[in-house]
Amino acid sequence: MLKSSEAPRATASGEVRPVWTETNWPFGIDPWGKGKAFRCKAEDCGSEVQLYVRAKLGFCNCATGVANDGDLEQMGDLALIGKTTPVGAGREIVVGPMRGRSRAYRVDGRSGGALSLAFNQRCDMVAATALTGPGAPASLEPAVLAFLNSDRMLKWAEIALGL
Repeated sequence: MLKSSEAPRATASGEVRPVWTETNWPFGIDPWGKGKAFRCKAEDCGSEVQLYVRAKLGFCNCATGVANDGDLEQMGDLALIGKTTPVGAGREIVVGPMRGRSRAYRVDGRSGGALSLAFNQRCDMVAATALTGPGAPASLEPAVLAFLNSDRMLKWAEIALGL
């Protein structure tokens, strides 16, 4: 396991910050292949979070990208985690030079929820899925986006998307 050095566990003010640890990809191989998996412990994120991220080359609408919630449903990776129900409308996000959408979901059979994110560069995209413990998955969006916008993850996306 590789430990992320993105941020210390706590700031001088006592505010807890996420610490992301890389773990093994827990899903079988499908047409999109393996991605990267990360874990943030409850003491670091307020609730246990599992984050799954992978590139999907040539899957995005080259002209519009991930423009609406329908695009996010089609391009995201929620199928990996089971049956989900949207909690509300999605919203636009920015990850590095890429734009996309994020939306919170309830996951059948789980006390926690999920956050689906997808963002693109031209015709290629990155799908990210965060499984959360009890609580509102949307409340973890800033922490997930901060990690996806970290130098480490932007460099990974650049390599994975062939930018």
